[in-house]
Amino acid sequence: MFLRKITTMKRKYLGGLLTLAIAAVLSFSAQAQEKKTVGQKIDKTATSVGNKTAEVAVKGASKITDKTYKGKMAPNGTDVYIDGKNRKYYVNKKGGKVYLKASQIKDRPVN
Repeated sequence: MFLRKITTMKRKYLGGLLTLAIAAVLSFSAQAQEKKTVGQKIDKTATSVGNKTAEVAVKGASKITDKTYKGKMAPNGTDVYIDGKNRKYYVNKKGGKVYLKASQIKDRPVN
């Protein structure tokens, strides 16, 4: 009877130690993660807003000044434009023009 109590107590003691060890490991790993400051969050948001603004502006200008290649799409699924020098391009997420080779232009699926 006495031996049974000791092993039960040892199990509880070891279980408690294991629980404390897991809690300690989790708390240290949570502290190891980098916390972003408000300035970093604002910088990231401002960058993404600026990129989206540039993309919309370049696409708007391209639709007005350049021709849209009908029935074709870029590798990422966006519209393909043809400039005055007969070069084909699409506008990426940062608002930059990415010029395409003929092999990169795909047929747009018919809906």
